[in-house]
Amino acid sequence: MPAGDPQRTWFPQMIALLRSDWHAEMSMPMLIDLRDKLDDMLHKIRKCKNIQTPIFTCLECGYTAQSPEPRVSVRAMILALGRFGMAPKEQVRALEKEWTKYRQQHQLDIEGKEPSSSQESRATTLAERVEGHFGH
Repeated sequence: MPAGDPQRTWFPQMIALLRSDWHAEMSMPMLIDLRDKLDDMLHKIRKCKNIQTPIFTCLECGYTAQSPEPRVSVRAMILALGRFGMAPKEQVRALEKEWTKYRQQHQLDIEGKEPSSSQESRATTLAERVEGHFGH
């Protein structure tokens, strides 16, 4: 995958950070903090390299929309542990189940945050606009 690929989420610097900072005994709040660091790093890398998100065009009417910037979710970070060989599949599955339970208990979004009405409405508006149009 080219270094400037607009759909790329996991850059080498991020993998190195995940490899150095993650350990099996991390609490869920610590995992969320690590996710925050990785997400910040992703946005800094994309900005520094001037990587733009892909633009989608409707084949029926020509409407175009830029996709939202990729984000690092807690689940994506957990799955990356297996993808990049930092944890065995069984451990990744157990951690994923633990995250799902923790997320439900604490009513958190995919990034480990309490959903705020402004974030939800902004995300919903974009999703509805893009999906609504491309759903014809």
